[in-house]
Amino acid sequence: MPTQAHEQLSPTDARVILDRLPDRIREAFMARAAAIDYPIEAVVEMALASFLDTEALGFADCKPGRGQ
Repeated sequence: MPTQAHEQLSPTDARVILDRLPDRIREAFMARAAAIDYPIEAVVEMALASFLDTEALGFADCKPGRGQ
């Protein structure tokens, strides 16, 4: 079955990622989302994108290697 590309991380995909993280990291993501009043999927996406590219706001902005 082919997969469809998405511009943003879905809430379901974010939950899958979060469920596989250590508790303290998952709790930090949840606390950050609450503190800035953002959906958890946006916070997970921003964290991953900023790891790959320090200038990215999200995956759509991500160009790995640019921010290093």
